[in-house]
Amino acid sequence: MSSDHAHDDVPPLTEEIAPGTAADPSVGGAERATVTVDGTTTTVEAGATLLDAVEAVETDDYVPALCNYDRQEIGPRSECRTCMVETERDGIVPACSHPAEDGMTIRTDAEAAAEARDVNLDLVLSNHNLRCTTCGKNGRCELQDAAIEQEVEEPRYGVLDDREEYEPLDDTSSFIQIDRNKCILCNRCVEACNDVQVEGVLRMEGSGQDTRIGFQSDAETMEDSTCVSCGHCATVCPTGSLVEKGIEDASTIPIPGFTQKNSVGKTMESSGQTKGPMTPKKRAETADDADSSADSDPTPHVPDDGSGGEWP
Repeated sequence: MSSDHAHDDVPPLTEEIAPGTAADPSVGGAERATVTVDGTTTTVEAGATLLDAVEAVETDDYVPALCNYDRQEIGPRSECRTCMVETERDGIVPACSHPAEDGMTIRTDAEAAAEARDVNLDLVLSNHNLRCTTCGKNGRCELQDAAIEQEVEEPRYGVLDDREEYEPLDDTSSFIQIDRNKCILCNRCVEACNDVQVEGVLRMEGSGQDTRIGFQSDAETMEDSTCVSCGHCATVCPTGSLVEKGIEDASTIPIPGFTQKNSVGKTMESSGQTKGPMTPKKRAETADDADSSADSDPTPHVPDDGSGGEWP
């Protein structure tokens, strides 16, 4: 593929930012397709995936899809692999990103597919702070729902509490609280920030076990980042990793001496300083407007020296 053709497929951006996955290719089928799911036939639209077919029928087994967000063209990412199903032709595949093609037959209750979903869900849980009673998403968390539905009592690979230390809670923003210990690396927030809102604040950084939510500006905290507090990242987050301030304790279960903040050991607090417009573009425009106003303002400076405003 030529470089010119590749650039034609990239949506324009309004800021000079690194996009999340704005140029991801379509993963759905090219045409309407009739798919058989657990013996039930359903027809899905062009562009649909196997997950669309699964969600269109009453399946034999529960198929969570934690990294999938079926609105606003966010994903699919195939990050969590909790939506594995069995196909006759291709074997075990992630339903969220596998195209639905006419005549396909899939099963959600196949032993290998069910085991794959269970293993991958346990892997996600093993890298997650499971202190649900002090979490702002308690009772409205997609990971919690999946664990309850799958009757997970103890993840086979241990839990995050087995590790020596947590990442500090980022409570510096006046609008969004970040708890990276609850992040499942689904990438929803990054896509919402970069591809939907086109603000270019968030990114995934690091590798392996050190992969985490970071900031494209290399800021250390949310307060120091270029965040404009739109809240879209918190809206699409499936867990308590990103929660709107003011409701971070709304669904917690009070336990004396045990709260969301002290459950992770260390919290980064706000500096209390008031910030202006947060994106570089808006900050530059505001500075230009201020300079223009100062140059055109004919009003002389009046000293506050008790002289009634008269110059000596």
